[in-house]
Amino acid sequence: MKAYPLRAISKIKYEDVDYPDCPSGWSIVKVRAAGICSSDIPRIFKKGTYHFPTIPGHEFSGVVHQVADKEYETLVGKKVGIFPLIPCHTCEQCRQGKYEVCSNYDYVGSRRDGGFAEYVAVPVWNLIELSDDTSFEEAAMMEPLAVSLHAVKRLYVQAMDDVAIIGTGMIAFAAAQWLLRMGAKSVTVLGRSEEKKKIAEAIPGLQYMKLNDCKREYDGVLEAVGSNQAISAAINLAKPGGRIVMMGNPEGNIELSQDTYWRILRRQLEISGTWNSAYDGKAKSDWSEVREVLAEHKMRIKNLISHRFSQEQLLDALTLMLEHKEPYCKIMTIWGEDQ
Repeated sequence: MKAYPLRAISKIKYEDVDYPDCPSGWSIVKVRAAGICSSDIPRIFKKGTYHFPTIPGHEFSGVVHQVADKEYETLVGKKVGIFPLIPCHTCEQCRQGKYEVCSNYDYVGSRRDGGFAEYVAVPVWNLIELSDDTSFEEAAMMEPLAVSLHAVKRLYVQAMDDVAIIGTGMIAFAAAQWLLRMGAKSVTVLGRSEEKKKIAEAIPGLQYMKLNDCKREYDGVLEAVGSNQAISAAINLAKPGGRIVMMGNPEGNIELSQDTYWRILRRQLEISGTWNSAYDGKAKSDWSEVREVLAEHKMRIKNLISHRFSQEQLLDALTLMLEHKEPYCKIMTIWGEDQ
């Protein structure tokens, strides 16, 4: 099969690799769409994965091609999304159903081979069966949609809250839509420039502003960048008693000025962090809520896709993001047949 194994930092190309093994309890998914996460860029070009070679890609969807066990044969041919975190199911957090904070997790696309391939091995437990009305592109965005929903829930939004989101990636705009659905009084996306304003204008009720121009304070702030500037801004934009959720992957060491730190103390700010989403097989979770929203077309999802590439053009897509050649939101790669 064809795939993009990362053999060393920046050493990635489209080549023939072995078809994945399918042990008991597992399935093989034929990939149909794979999104590129901002975390894929440092993983591929700067930091590497946990071992080499590894096929990156954790935002993907497809069709169940094979299962190891007879009891799961009815899944073959089904359209699926994939929860990429593989919990150990034995640690204290897993025993409580808090799989997103598992102490000994595996992860599709970083710790084991992922979705930048024609076929991927995935535990049956991690498959989310989807309706025919959900496109493969939408299904490939389930992971960032669930991550953004999980973060928004941690803000504990009230009906009269004014909320700001720092960041202009897909997760930021998805979070904005969740906040509007939850009844926030106002939702503002704060970015570095006017480049993403058109995306905001396509979402009813959403406001957009340049971060440096923002002088007001908010009941809740969602930080979705991971830079020193963004984190300091989140703290300084929160009202006394305000809530802040940090979800941006850190670009490096985070440092706060003394005045910014004092603001946390003297304004009694509530700060929490998140990095993933809640999933519990067939039980109700962030992922089941995302599946429902997609099936009923309740959110504007496809307009967040700024670029589409074929599977053979993945390197061009990665380079676009690495070098910031153009403004982008979500970059999607299409595998196999057209959508």
